[in-house]
Amino acid sequence: MPDIRIKRVYQPVDPDDGFRVLVDRVWPRGMTREQAQIDLWLQEAAPSTALRKWFGHERSRWQEFRHRYHAELDTRPAVVAKLLEEAAGRTLTLLFAARDTECNQAVALREYLLARGEGLATR
Repeated sequence: MPDIRIKRVYQPVDPDDGFRVLVDRVWPRGMTREQAQIDLWLQEAAPSTALRKWFGHERSRWQEFRHRYHAELDTRPAVVAKLLEEAAGRTLTLLFAARDTECNQAVALREYLLARGEGLATR
């Protein structure tokens, strides 16, 4: 299984983060590029604006959000392939800005990638 982690972009950078990818459509409030220390900002990996607004981080919508987001990811094979490629043989950390660390797009994206990344070479 690939080593895919999630982390709030506001948390301190750690050398164990590996390749750091911001998966938000909107740049994190109050954060400079120097502070974020990202390797890639992959806006295309984020949920659509309509889905993000519909979800609104309401936990009661979490299961349906995951389902809809995974369906959106099914239509973005190049984005998924890019992330899985970056995860091959090294740690991939998906960065997000949401306050909720359990119900956000990075959690759902990690779940999606792990389900599709079985058999990838890992460290």
